[in-house]
Amino acid sequence: MARDENGRMLICNPTSGSGNHVDRVVELAGEYGLAVRRTEGEGHARELAREAAPDVDLVAAAGGDGTINEVVNGMAEADALEDTTLGVVPGGTGNNFASNVGIEGVEDAFEVIDDGERRDLDLGVTNERAFVNSCVCGITAEASGATSSEEKDRFGILAYLLKGIEQVSEFDALPLRVELGGGEGQPVRWEGEAMFVLVGNCRRFTTARRAQANVEDGEFEVAIIERASAADLAGEAAFGGLFGEDGNDAIVRRRAPSLSIEHREGETVEYSLDGEMLAAEALELRTHAGALSVAVGDGYRPDPDADDGGLGIGAGDAR
Repeated sequence: MARDENGRMLICNPTSGSGNHVDRVVELAGEYGLAVRRTEGEGHARELAREAAPDVDLVAAAGGDGTINEVVNGMAEADALEDTTLGVVPGGTGNNFASNVGIEGVEDAFEVIDDGERRDLDLGVTNERAFVNSCVCGITAEASGATSSEEKDRFGILAYLLKGIEQVSEFDALPLRVELGGGEGQPVRWEGEAMFVLVGNCRRFTTARRAQANVEDGEFEVAIIERASAADLAGEAAFGGLFGEDGNDAIVRRRAPSLSIEHREGETVEYSLDGEMLAAEALELRTHAGALSVAVGDGYRPDPDADDGGLGIGAGDAR
């Protein structure tokens, strides 16, 4: 099929969130000239995006962060990231990415798709899979499945950790080796017992009020939470230390364009990429700077230092 430079495709997940968005999304898609394809199950959004992306100018994802993750992976598999823009229509339980790119609702999303600014955002890649918000280890698949919609709305991906803490009196630490590279000087290596490791790509890679990362700087924000009791991690105060609001000796923070994470005893670890689970003994993560063209809203700001503070990370934060 010849490429249609005016073609625009919307991939709609009818089961994301409450599903109440679907009729309005389809109606607006017709008004704005987007062809609509509905997903029929897990992985279908990825398949639809892979098929459509080489032949259209824009692929929009209507759903939550998981739907967006699938669509972006489909675009990447089709080798269409350079020529195809991503549009975002919030309709899921977790809409972190839509908020990150300044989308304020369904109607606003279509206005942005139609004439909003296009920005080239960083994309995280690990083990041949892409992610836009975050990659986290130390979160079990069982905790992910047990997390409520309300908890996801409030805490994003870290809601899975909270659910795990609720289910066990002590959260088993993981014997990990983390090596951060790609910057100036020698790679930085950390080894120890970690409760979890959070690798953030997007401006807010959880739903915390503070911004955490610059999505156009070609670097990840990395937080390693060392061994601590479940009680110490259960309160919201723990998140303040994670995001740099308070000092905490149990939290190691660093910026890096690439890193590796591996279990020191060769065991499989559960990882979450934008809420989608992956099991692996080791991961190699890297940023593809400016790889993802996205239609962004008027409220989009790439730099967390611009209006609400950054992490204030220094070289001494890694060891």
